[in-house]
Amino acid sequence: MNELKTFQGKNVLVLGLAKSGFAAAKLLKSYGANVVVNDRTPLEENEQAKVLVKDGYEVVCGAHPLSLLDRQTDYVVKNPGIPYSNPIVNEAVRRGIPVITEVEIAGLVSRAEMIAITGSNGKTTTTTLVGDMLKNSGRQPVVAGNIGTVLSEVAARSNESDVIVAELSSFQLMGTVTYAPRIAVLLNIFKAHLDYHGSLEEYAAAKGRIFANQTEKDFAVYNADDERVTELAHKTKAVKVPFSVTEVCLDGAYIKDGCLYFREEKIISLKDIVLPGQHNLENILAAVAASKLAGATNSQIQETLKTFTGVKHRLQYVTTVNGRKFYNDSKATNILATQKAISAFGQKIILLAGGLDRGNEFDDLIPQLKQVKSIVLFGQTAPKLQRAAVDAGIEDIKLVDNVGEAVPAAYQNSSEGDIILLSPACASWDQFKTFEQRGDIFINSVHKLK
Repeated sequence: MNELKTFQGKNVLVLGLAKSGFAAAKLLKSYGANVVVNDRTPLEENEQAKVLVKDGYEVVCGAHPLSLLDRQTDYVVKNPGIPYSNPIVNEAVRRGIPVITEVEIAGLVSRAEMIAITGSNGKTTTTTLVGDMLKNSGRQPVVAGNIGTVLSEVAARSNESDVIVAELSSFQLMGTVTYAPRIAVLLNIFKAHLDYHGSLEEYAAAKGRIFANQTEKDFAVYNADDERVTELAHKTKAVKVPFSVTEVCLDGAYIKDGCLYFREEKIISLKDIVLPGQHNLENILAAVAASKLAGATNSQIQETLKTFTGVKHRLQYVTTVNGRKFYNDSKATNILATQKAISAFGQKIILLAGGLDRGNEFDDLIPQLKQVKSIVLFGQTAPKLQRAAVDAGIEDIKLVDNVGEAVPAAYQNSSEGDIILLSPACASWDQFKTFEQRGDIFINSVHKLK
């Protein structure tokens, strides 16, 4: 265990609360750091800040004053959602003050072996699969990170018999310095979050941080079908473990004769896997590779793949109403995710899409939109998606105000046997706090049809 002696007696500014900032502040203070917390939300509206004030923390709320950096600040621990363009973050970088995220702290404090999973799409599904595959393997899997539970909080109470399975975003990884998971998984890289990172190259570099500090004793599981991923994986010192849906990778996970293999060992027949979609086959291969490296048994892997139908908000089957099947894919916050969701179904679908406008067009979605029978659009990007739908030859296009209105509109245009799919291709923040909230409203609206 690498205890947080690095921070003992140091002046640490925790920038931004939410779950990760709150946990980081608590953990740093317990290891002897002098902690100042800064959050933009005013104190009277900030319940987490009130708790910290009551516990004796110095908390500055309502703005991000640059003067906070004048206190001989040794480290800034940044909430992942705060961009580097933020004035106080930008100034900290200019002054040479290390700016990190709580993932770096988690790596320092963890007693457990860690499996870290990232990628533009499929992180949650793969993380959930690995956690389930490691059950009954003689180890205690704990799922954390971007999937819900704060990673540093889990790491602080871990022990040597645990294995932490962590979903990590590019935002989190960009703020790491020494973090080195025992098993790192990079699923894919697609144009995403360019408003945050500035360029595809910077975004890919942030994802590549997952491999950066690994040693020859670690494992790098990577998508051999993705050129950018492969380029990043080849830079690591770790043992390289590829996975591919198109090529036989004898040193990794692959498909051969209708079966899934890992290092020449047959694991399961594809016909026994219940999770739909070609993109999910990539996630499954990655999960099998990571879980086998961590000691999962074949029987538990098989049990998982024979029963796992997906995670909530990711191609989640909701219900059937008068012969129409409804699927919730609210976690599809970029074009690639929606491309893969549409391609997972053979028949014509009615698509519900739209959300936060990040400045991109949707021309890349046009080939998949040719499979769409009807489209219902909402949110800031509705006009842009409408242009793409017209170019794809969709004649039935409706614009509504929100997801709640989109559900009955889609149902009215549907016929028995149709798939009605929420797969927005956009982040949710124009109308909702989270993609989960968007998905829950969709689910509730579907059940109201009954």
